[in-house]
Amino acid sequence: MKKTPQDVSAYKKTPIFSQDTVPKGLLKDHNTKEGVWGVIVILEGELEYTILEPETEVVILNKGLHGVVEPTILHHIKPVGDVSFYVEFYR
Repeated sequence: MKKTPQDVSAYKKTPIFSQDTVPKGLLKDHNTKEGVWGVIVILEGELEYTILEPETEVVILNKGLHGVVEPTILHHIKPVGDVSFYVEFYR
């Protein structure tokens, strides 16, 4: 799993989502803008995080394993049962 660079700062955080409230856009392929990193933070449960570039990688995220979203890289998520999480954005 990638790590956010040392020279970025948090600037925005989503509300807490559950398997029932996760926005549909996060379930489809999407990306962040150039220079914008994301960190998917799991509070409870598990989330399947699929990174589509440069090669497909599927990771099961949990409280001990956050997902790092690289700028412009296509990805999507899928709840694995009951889950609560948020996404924090850095630039």
